[in-house]
Amino acid sequence: MQSWHAGRLSSRQADLVERWLIAPRVIADMSWDQRGTVVLDVDCPQGRVVIKAGGPTDHHIAREITAYRTVADALSRTGHAPRLRYRDNTAKLLVIDHLPGELAQGSAAEFAAATHHTAGRLLRTLHDVEHRLDPDWETAEVTKSLAWLDKPHRIAPRTESALRRILRDHRCRPVTVVPTHGDWQPRNWLVDSGTVRVIDFGRFAWRPAATDFCRLAAQQWRTESALESAFVNGYGADPREPDRWRILALHQAIGTAVWAHQVGDSDFERQGHRMLDDSLSAF
Repeated sequence: MQSWHAGRLSSRQADLVERWLIAPRVIADMSWDQRGTVVLDVDCPQGRVVIKAGGPTDHHIAREITAYRTVADALSRTGHAPRLRYRDNTAKLLVIDHLPGELAQGSAAEFAAATHHTAGRLLRTLHDVEHRLDPDWETAEVTKSLAWLDKPHRIAPRTESALRRILRDHRCRPVTVVPTHGDWQPRNWLVDSGTVRVIDFGRFAWRPAATDFCRLAAQQWRTESALESAFVNGYGADPREPDRWRILALHQAIGTAVWAHQVGDSDFERQGHRMLDDSLSAF
């Protein structure tokens, strides 16, 4: 008889889940293949939960656990993000509450102003948890972007030269950082009868607030300025300072184009190259 997890979890991960949950039953496998992270929708007597398990090279689970243990309660306590039930950093495993709703991406809610207004308000709640001055964040980002360019990619040589010149010439300064989601977009918003909820804190880190605007600016807002206005109205202000926004968008574009090439996601890679064109046009 096949086990409930059908080999999707390591033996250590499965043992922990069986210790935490009573008779778990998988409803759906919601894993993203590119990440190497297993995501299971599970029912059990304790209620419906989501199991997230990382593989040997995963570095997202630890970040997500940190988010739930430190800042996500600002959203979890009102039901707008999952609650952490169980976790084991060493095993790269966590169990969180399952939230009702359907993904905004691919639905009418993805391009609804009301969705973006609410998402802006929720993001502000997360960002307002705390802020701090980081003297080294910009320097680390420039180093990271140059390291991305050292990896295999399909960025044109002339474009790569321009990117390296901009990065080398950038004058790094201290920046204010806040707890950021890292992938704030309709793919990680659940909508349930008008209520918007947020999932997937696997890219959580302390960054400038404007970084959580990058995905939307490159995607939904690119052709729908009314959504951008609704979001900013919900957020309460626009944290994107023009000079710093240009370099933030450039970092995002480089990371997207190179990472997508590495994992073979051609659609996302095309988006990354479009982001590069848009970013370079601002310099």
